[in-house]
This record gives sequence, C-alpha cells and structure tokens, in this order.
Amino acid sequence: MPDTLQRGLAVQIAETLRERILGGQIPSGARINEVEIARELNISRGPLREAIRYLVSEGLLVHRPNKGAVVFEAQPDEVEALFELRSALETAAARLAAVRRDRKDVTALRRACQRSRKTLAAGRQLVHHTDLDFHGALLQAARSPRITEQVSRVHQQIIVIRSRHNVAASHTDASLADHEELAEAIAEGQADRAAELMAHHLDRVRLQMITAMTGTGA
Repeated sequence: MPDTLQRGLAVQIAETLRERILGGQIPSGARINEVEIARELNISRGPLREAIRYLVSEGLLVHRPNKGAVVFEAQPDEVEALFELRSALETAAARLAAVRRDRKDVTALRRACQRSRKTLAAGRQLVHHTDLDFHGALLQAARSPRITEQVSRVHQQIIVIRSRHNVAASHTDASLADHEELAEAIAEGQADRAAELMAHHLDRVRLQMITAMTGTGA
C-alpha cells in the first residue's frame, strides 16, 4: 500500500478508535486488541499500528509493559492534576475569547448551547460531542493554537475517565447553564467574568467526577 494511502487509512482508523474511546465503548484501562480490531475492520496491522501511535501522541492511549496499548486511565489524584492544568489553560482561553471573539464565534457558541438544550429536551442523553462542540467553539474564539492543543488533549482524557461513571441529570443541567452563561459573557466582551465562570464550571465538574470515582458525597 502506498505511504499516502496507508497514512490516510491510519487517520480513519484513529478516528474510529477515538470515537469508541470517548464514547466509552472501549473504557479506560482496556487493552487495544490489535488482532480483533484488524479482523473487525478488515484492515492490516500496519495502518492500525500507525493509528495507535497517533492516539498515543494525543494521550488517549498509553503503552504498558507486556500489555501493549491501553486506554488512558487515572486515579483521583491524577484527575485533580488534570483539572489544575485544564483550569489554568481554559480560564485563560475564556478571557482571550471575550477579547478576540467575532460575530461568527458568538453564533457558534450560542448554537452549541441550543443544540445541547434541544438534545436534552428531547429526552436523549448528551454525548461527548456536545461538550467538545461548545469548548471547541470557545477555543476557536480565543485564537490561541497552543492553548487549544493542550486543552484538547486534557479534555479528551477527562472525557475518557468520565465515561465510566454515571452523571446525574442535575449535573448535566448545571453544565449547560454554565455554558450558556459563558457564551453570553464572551458575547458581551466580559473577560474577567468569562474567566471566573470557566473556573467555577471546571471546579464543579471536577468535584462531580471525584465524587463519582471515590463514592463519597452527594
């Protein structure tokens, strides 16, 4: 297979695996069984291994001795560290977004909120796409590729961990309310308010995740 075709196939395979990982079909800590996946997707091991390397570089997969590639997993103290990093970066992004946003950015943020509300109102479960959609629009408005790269990596890792635990409807509704407030603060150019709202949002999500992981609290 020509190199360009193999690389293109590897990207497609990586996207398939990424969706399964973020959606919880392949849970955190699970080993990537190359033989089974190659057979299921009717592909050779070469592009599959290249796809695995892509996902390792993104932090979604890690190599474990005698196990090969496994899905990223973390203990509560590591989750705390992830949120420390994400909060530092994404509060800065929220502040920048309020300064640098244009009309298209504001529209994208508001539409992301509307799509989430419609999904919830229809009685359907919100999936990782809705969260990535909103935060992606915010990062786009911030116009900071370096921050975007790092936040996207940490955000995906958090989604993987969170997919193993049930999220109460009250937490989901609170997250959507946070997103809506953030969208309006950014639309109005309120940089300090946007940063404050983002810090509050991430702290609440962090507490919910730690509670779910440790079985403590309400």
